Amino acid sequence: MPTVQSNGATLYYEASDGIDERTDRADDPVVFLGEIGLGVWAWSWQHDALTGPFRTIAYDTRGCGRSSAPTGPFTIDDLVADLVEVLRAANVQRAHLIGCGLGSATAMQAAADTNRVRSLTLIGAASTGDAYDLRHLRASPDDETAIRETTRSAVSATFAEETPTAIDDIVNMRADEDAPLSVWDDLVAALETYDPGPLYEVTVPTLVVHGSEDAIVPIEAGRSLADALPRGEFFGVDGAGHFPQIEQPQAVADRLFGFLVASDE
Repeated sequence: MPTVQSNGATLYYEASDGIDERTDRADDPVVFLGEIGLGVWAWSWQHDALTGPFRTIAYDTRGCGRSSAPTGPFTIDDLVADLVEVLRAANVQRAHLIGCGLGSATAMQAAADTNRVRSLTLIGAASTGDAYDLRHLRASPDDETAIRETTRSAVSATFAEETPTAIDDIVNMRADEDAPLSVWDDLVAALETYDPGPLYEVTVPTLVVHGSEDAIVPIEAGRSLADALPRGEFFGVDGAGHFPQIEQPQAVADRLFGFLVASDE
């Protein structure tokens, strides 16, 4: 199990080999950065779709899944430092970053502060941390009722009603991998104070993906973020909640692939 140390945290990561023989993109892998509390399972669908054409790296945020964390508080800068340590451990100089929620904020800050970002994909994101209503995700991993309620709140009502088996699977994975509430609250505090500064300084190609039924970050915040970024594009996923990559995985994966190919050219 590969791990790397970062400022008191032990970070678990997975790195897969992959190369598109048509384009030789092995040097700029795709890195997935997760939402508050969630393990790498939340990227399963996109990870499977992009591994092969691209080298992919997924890691558990500090305190989530198989990653440990020291006692908080934390800052977004701490999470950017974690990302840099994972890239170093995987011998990666620059990468395409795909983030959701907290992972999006970390990715944007990395693009502003480092030269390691080739492109950004920001899912369920806003320009500042105070736009997130995170009550819809907060649950102790040993409270199945709370996990189920917050999972149903974070996805669209249609998905929750029509795919009960998927909800059961997500509840089980969250029970196994969600951060304890003490870590969860430290990560929330980091996000709530997040302010990326002038967005015109984030000049890498950026795709903003947002579900129309997102109860955590209003879709208008996603549109505003895309409009404010110099190279921002907006991709709305009709009928999806905060996790369009889970609710409509094929549509999101197809759009991601096209964006990543274009960003490498």
